Amino acid sequence: MQQFDFGSSGLKVSLLGFGAGHIGSPELDANHVEMLLSAALDMGITLFDTAKGYGLSEERLGRFVSSHRSRIILSTKVGYSVPGYEDWTYDCIIEGVHQALRTLQTGYIDIVHLHSCPLHILQNNGVTDALLQMKEQGKIRVAAYSGENEELAYAISSKLFGSVQTSINIFDQASKNNACGKARSTPRNTGTE
Repeated sequence: MQQFDFGSSGLKVSLLGFGAGHIGSPELDANHVEMLLSAALDMGITLFDTAKGYGLSEERLGRFVSSHRSRIILSTKVGYSVPGYEDWTYDCIIEGVHQALRTLQTGYIDIVHLHSCPLHILQNNGVTDALLQMKEQGKIRVAAYSGENEELAYAISSKLFGSVQTSINIFDQASKNNACGKARSTPRNTGTE
């Protein structure tokens, strides 16, 4: 499978990625998950995307990644559901990255997204600072945003993120047509320069 530069990050990713949401279901047999992940890797898929919110996905992917780490680009999402921390806070992001590192059984994560963070928090709550701090410490390689609408437009226009992820398909192009168009016309946040 063809590999492409992931922007200017220095990472190379496969043309197709593996969305690992469905492997988080407890009804799915762990042996089937292992076979599915192995088949994807054997076909040349190197980008594997998961999230804490995808059930057992991070845990299952972590078991697989431990023996294939050099061949895999790992992507996950943070911002919520960290015991003892308020969602969408600086501390929640820091601990969320640390928790993902443990669950994914790796020393670093290639891409970490703020996962559908509300706009007012994205702009004012320190979550971006926390993610960028994790990048500076080498715990993540690309600080990213995953979401839609005004939040996506802000993430693009802020130029703070090395990547964005959004839903788009042949029938639903709202993110492409709306958020990305707004991002081009939204002035850059001068508070970060």
